[in-house]
Amino acid sequence: MPGFEMFGALERAEVQEVLDSGVLMRYGFDGMRNNCWKARELEEAMAARMQTKFAHTVSSGTAALTVAMASAGIGVGDEVIIPTFTFVASFEAVLALGAIPVLADIDDTLCLNPQTVEKQITDKTKAIMPVHMCGSMADLKPLKMLCDKHKLILIEDACQAIGGSYDGKPLGSYGDLGCFSFDYVKTITCGEGGGIITDNHSYYKNADHYSDHGHDHVGKDRGAESHPFLGYNYRISELNAAVGVAQIKRLDDFLKVQQKNYSLLEASLADIEGITFRKVPETGVQNYSFLNFFLPSEDLARRAHKALLTAGVDACFYWYDNNWHYYRKWEHLTGPKSLGPLSDQVTQRISEQTRSGFSASDHWMGRTISCLVKLSWSREEVNRRASLMQKVLREILIKV
Repeated sequence: MPGFEMFGALERAEVQEVLDSGVLMRYGFDGMRNNCWKARELEEAMAARMQTKFAHTVSSGTAALTVAMASAGIGVGDEVIIPTFTFVASFEAVLALGAIPVLADIDDTLCLNPQTVEKQITDKTKAIMPVHMCGSMADLKPLKMLCDKHKLILIEDACQAIGGSYDGKPLGSYGDLGCFSFDYVKTITCGEGGGIITDNHSYYKNADHYSDHGHDHVGKDRGAESHPFLGYNYRISELNAAVGVAQIKRLDDFLKVQQKNYSLLEASLADIEGITFRKVPETGVQNYSFLNFFLPSEDLARRAHKALLTAGVDACFYWYDNNWHYYRKWEHLTGPKSLGPLSDQVTQRISEQTRSGFSASDHWMGRTISCLVKLSWSREEVNRRASLMQKVLREILIKV
């Protein structure tokens, strides 16, 4: 991770085909494009790889979340349960629809804890949205059971975990809708882009229309198309989609490299007393994009993180203090702050849930370090990094 580390001839060839056609927009201009339809091609490849009936591409992972929720009818006043550890796009997408993000604690998977989720369900809850952070997943079966019990929609935010699986199913395909990001730092990238998968034809059709100003895409003349409902512009470009067409063909090769590099790093830390690793659900297979481990205490995690960076171990993250990924630093949510006024219903509900904090989440996040696993490392670089991490962490823990 990320896929740009492996850009090559295949990506260039796909992009050149678009440039040769002269058509950069995914819709229309049929006579000019010489049958070059890269967004469609990427969607077909996504559906096949993710084992779903339908796939739809959009302009970003944030757009994918927004369009997925809108397609399922989520809107003003509805509540969507999300984890305390995610990227800010999760709650931004909810708020953009006028809905209310409701935070729930994580567990040692670093993803939603099903036991805490049930406590947050109200008569306004419309969906549960687990976020498969740092390459691994929430325990989806009990979350699905909660959705079935309470008649809720299960939306998988798999933006950081493409290629992983749960119970034999590709991540994103277990719930009612699954969302992916293809931004510049994801396992496969379009530069900018996102995708939605589903087996529900109604959700798919809604996504197709909603992401293009409500166009129904019936017939070849865009000017004659109808607009069954309100929509917005979340279209992906043909250039971005072309890069994705190349990258999705290489996904399984990327996953093999990540797993190999991950395994070497994990093995170097496995025997260090005091180091434990995040839990991967019993039927889950992560995509190995991050090595996530726990220290015995918050103080030791802070010291270890600082020591790793000082020693030259880059791309290691202490999410507990990160203002993009953990609720403690989401001032624009917990405030909340917006360029325009938020409804009293939204501000009151957010204030209620964040006032007392999330100590169970703090317990895990305060002790967590996540290290990015790169595709471009040579075997020598991985071994050198493994030895350095082992040395630094042993020195920190031997002083305890």
